[in-house]
Amino acid sequence: MTETNDKKVALVTGATRGIGKAIAISLAKAGYIVVGTATSEAGAKSISEFLLPYGGYGLVLNVMQKESIESTINEIVKRSGDILVLINNAGITKDGLFLRMSEADWDAVMDTNMKAVFLLSKAVIRNMTKARYGRIVNISSVVGFTGNPGQVNYSSSKAAMVAFSKSLARELGSRNITVNCVAPGFIHTDMTDALPEQVKQDFIKTIPLNRFGSAEDIAASVKFLISDDASYITGTTIHVNGGSYM
Repeated sequence: MTETNDKKVALVTGATRGIGKAIAISLAKAGYIVVGTATSEAGAKSISEFLLPYGGYGLVLNVMQKESIESTINEIVKRSGDILVLINNAGITKDGLFLRMSEADWDAVMDTNMKAVFLLSKAVIRNMTKARYGRIVNISSVVGFTGNPGQVNYSSSKAAMVAFSKSLARELGSRNITVNCVAPGFIHTDMTDALPEQVKQDFIKTIPLNRFGSAEDIAASVKFLISDDASYITGTTIHVNGGSYM
């Protein structure tokens, strides 16, 4: 099927490194005008540097502040046009056993990982509805399905994201707007590379494909979900985990 992105504007949150960076570059190479966001000026500058060859750029965004979201989206619309593709990738962890988990750590993770998805989706839906076209992909996690000790807050936020996506997909389907999730498993990142070798080998033993995934594996699934080839897929989750969860 011929792709018809027509230089659509795609917003990718948390695009400084890792999965977010891989997604931003993948979509930029596919012809989208990609705007990546970071929490700092230095992060936004680095995004602009790697997106510059493709006509994209980086901006500072605090995903927990409605005012920051509104001003950033207004800037994007004035500069590049309506956002018709939204990739909610920004997220944090504040791990700890539940008995020791503070209310502040619970709130920070839920606000960054889940409330931000609500706020950002709310901010772009009106223009998507007018255009009768939109693609929203939310980056969940395998632990949203399996649970994980020490990650009650993170697992909860990622599971909530899936339910949110299903419900929103039902509301927006008639407007040709799809809402889906990608749930990564154990992916090579700066954090995982720093783990002791034995710890990494123990993790690999739980993965049928016997290796960690790459950020590019996640980016490929995201690119598929926003493509014309996936126009009849909505309200679903693609699991990219090497078989560690089936």
